[in-house]
Formats: sequence, structure tokens, C-alpha cells
Amino acid sequence: MNIIKSVQQLAVMYPDRSAFINRDDSVTYGELWDQSNRLATYIKKHAEQQRSPIIVYGHMAPEMVISFLGSVKAGHPYIPVDVSIPIDRVKRILESSKAEFFLVTEEIESSYFESYPIKMIQSEELHHILSRHTDEASEENWVKEEDTFYIIYTSGSTGNPKGVQITTNNLHSYVKWMLEDFPIEEHRVFLNQAPFSFDLSVMDLYPSLCTGGTLLAITKDMIANPKLLFEELKRSNIHVWTSTPSFAQMCLMEPSFTNEMLPNLEVFLFCGEVLSAEVARQLKERFPRARVFNLYGPTEATVAITMVEVTDKLLAEHSILPIGFCKRDTRLLIVDEDGKQLPEGEKGEMIIVGPSVSIGYLGEKELTNKSFFIKDGERAYKTGDAGFEKNGLFYYQGRLDFQVKVHGYRMELEEIEYNIAKSQFVEACVVVPVYKDGKVDYLSAMIVPGKHSFEKEYQLTGAIKKELSKLLPAYMVPRKFSYTHSLPMTPNGKVDRKKLSAEVMA
Repeated sequence: MNIIKSVQQLAVMYPDRSAFINRDDSVTYGELWDQSNRLATYIKKHAEQQRSPIIVYGHMAPEMVISFLGSVKAGHPYIPVDVSIPIDRVKRILESSKAEFFLVTEEIESSYFESYPIKMIQSEELHHILSRHTDEASEENWVKEEDTFYIIYTSGSTGNPKGVQITTNNLHSYVKWMLEDFPIEEHRVFLNQAPFSFDLSVMDLYPSLCTGGTLLAITKDMIANPKLLFEELKRSNIHVWTSTPSFAQMCLMEPSFTNEMLPNLEVFLFCGEVLSAEVARQLKERFPRARVFNLYGPTEATVAITMVEVTDKLLAEHSILPIGFCKRDTRLLIVDEDGKQLPEGEKGEMIIVGPSVSIGYLGEKELTNKSFFIKDGERAYKTGDAGFEKNGLFYYQGRLDFQVKVHGYRMELEEIEYNIAKSQFVEACVVVPVYKDGKVDYLSAMIVPGKHSFEKEYQLTGAIKKELSKLLPAYMVPRKFSYTHSLPMTPNGKVDRKKLSAEVMA
């Protein structure tokens, strides 16, 4: 299959069908194809480097989808950056990626980036480019096979985000699996809950665009305003729901969130964190005609590589749901510390082998070599996730290191600690995850404070959070802050994280 070719064919067959809707703003397949042509022509004319990354900044605007397609039609990978990302982090992404273009779909102060050699195109200029008349962009320029299609930046242990490079082949393997193994029909309405900088968004974006579907954005403003959210859902006519389990759990708090609100809902697709049996059970009760699927996969292996349908039988047999069966073109191995494959039922590290595996982290050879390798002639990735296999089904058993997922967002505790430690009010800190029902509910920071003049702890917490908001996205800021004179240590001189976790849970 070829994703760009699929969109081209749909633009010819259904030019007036909506491809993407964000409330009152939308783009049809015909507009998506024509406007991405204009952008591709502009990029090709002004680019000084072949295949240089292109940052696309904004929040679920139709112009973001147009920019993604325009970038890859010009032969360049795109990097989605949401408006919720702090400016300092955006700068680190810019430095790491050496991006040549910075396409802006929302307002951002250009003076922040004056010292960077980048071609910034603000939203007004971008609109002008998209409205110009131009010839068809040459198919010869499209990204192909092992060319990088997009780059998603994830949390990094050194305080710097890591750019995961997903190739055209990676993405084709993923979308082919979605369209062959899931009950996704043509011309459906897909829920788009995840910002484009979060790879869960790929789960709905490309399956929708390859089947003539319509992607409906659920923005951060809607999520912050439940009345607005549920009014939008009532009007949505959604067929395919893709989200984190946490978002669905939040929606279940609303009694009217039932089949009557979404009468055409056919499929729930969950990934990004643990789906609890209780959430799945409630969804099946409220939406008896919809099928529920649990998926698993890291960004480094293109969204997801396992899935299982949550049936009544599965719920009756499991208190903790399995992550499912591995897709046909991929292998999921369970290995011990020496890399030796373990027998069925034994817990070990999950290793992914196959065409979904990324070519590595952009500009980070050492980090790439640490996590990626070749096995039996195919790329392989050490997930750092613990799991086991039983009767062909795989089960997730948490992280082997300090990397966790909180409400669908993957992050490394070391990065959060690194940035908290920068505060003038902090001598030392440790961040621990707090679990509830088998998944991380929130993060708690234990801090040895530095010199300060605050009388109350909440004032100190406010000052630290204010500094932290300039360095990290809101979802990475711990919910709870506690203070101590010293951090407990293990006999070998390391911080005793287990003891801290026990104290937090007490």
C-alpha cells in the first residue's frame, strides 16, 4: 500500500468529503490534496537540504494535516509539536532535529527563535502559500520506503527529548495491519483525541485518511470543559473511537455517555496505557453494539504491535487484561537479562522484531545503539517493558527502568528529576509513580529543599511548579510535592525508591 497514493485517489473520487474537522474549521479531501501540493512545491523550491525535518506547530488545526502531507510529498519528514509544549522544550527539539522549516498554525512569538537558522512560516504566510495556484507536486519527490515519514519526540533521560524516526515502510506496515485485522469500514468518522505530537494520534489519522474517513478533533479546550465536550460528542456521529483509557474513564463519569449519545459507535481502540477490566466492562455495558480492542506498542515500533478484542469471555477469565496477539509481520520475544528467549509463562523484557521497528533516534547514535539492534536480518527494539506470553497472548508487567506512562503519556522519571533539580529552591529530588488498579495514577515528587523564604509548603510548591512549567509539558509535572531533610539510601549508595514509593502509598 501507499498512503500518499491512497489520499490522492480519494481526493479524485470524493473531493468534497470532509477529511478533517475541528469544530467550525475543516478541510475536504480535494482541498487537502491541492493545498498540500502547493506547500510541497514551496518547500521543494526553498529547501536547501534534502530530507531535512520540518516542524509543524499547532493544536489540531486542519493546516497541520495539510502540512504533514505537504512535507512528505516534498520528500521531508515532519515533526508535530503541540502548543502545550513549553518554548524551552521546543527549542531543544529544534536544536536536536536541525529542522530547516518551522510551519506555524497557531500564534507563536518568532523572537524566541531569532538565533536559530530556521525558515519560520507564520500562520498568515502559511495560509497564503496554501492558497496559491501551482502545478501538481512530482511523485518522484515523495518520501519512500526507508525515508523517514515523521519524527515523534519522546521523553529523554538526559533532560533532552529523543526524536523517534518512523519510516514510510514502518507506517505502511502499521496501517496495513489496522485495515486488515480491525473492523474498520470505509467512510467512517474517527475520534481524534490525542494531540499530533503524541503518537496515539497516528492510530486514527492514517487509517482514516486511507479509508475515506473523517477525522474529528477533540481539542484541549473541549476536554477542559465537559459541557462543551459532550455537546461535541453528541453532534459527532463517531464510528471509531481511539483514545487513552484514561480519557474514556473520564467520559464514563458522565451518565449520559451511552449508546444514545453515540448511536453509530462501532469500535473502541485503546492504547498508550493499561486498559483496566473495569473500564472495558463499563464500556461494553453502555455501548453493547460496539467492539472494544486493547492494543500495545511503543513509539519506537510505530504506535502498536499487539491487540486483543475484549469480549465477555476475556473479561470473565482475566482480572488484568492481556495486551493481545502480535501482528503477523512482527515478532514479540520475551528474553532474560542475557537476551536469551524465555519459555512460555516466564517474565522478562519484551523485544520487538519486524518492519514496524524504527530506524532509531534522530542524531543520537549512542542511544540508538543502546536500544536498537539487528536480529535475524530484521530491526529489533528493546522495549524496557516487562511481560510474559501464555497461549499466544502477551501480558504487560510494567517498566523495567524508570520510564512510565501516565494517562497515556510516556515519560522518563529521570528527565523530570533533572528539570526539578534545576530549581533554585531544590537541593535534591526523586520522582516516584503512584499506582492505582495496576496503572500509574499520578507522579509524586519527594524534595530536599534548598534555601528559601516561604513560610508555607504550598508556597514553595507553587514557586517550583512555576519554574517547572517553563521546562516541561503540564502532563510531566508531578501532582504531589512532599518535602524531607534527606532522601533514604540503599546499602549500595543509591536512592531507595522502593521505600519512597511505600511511604507515598502509606
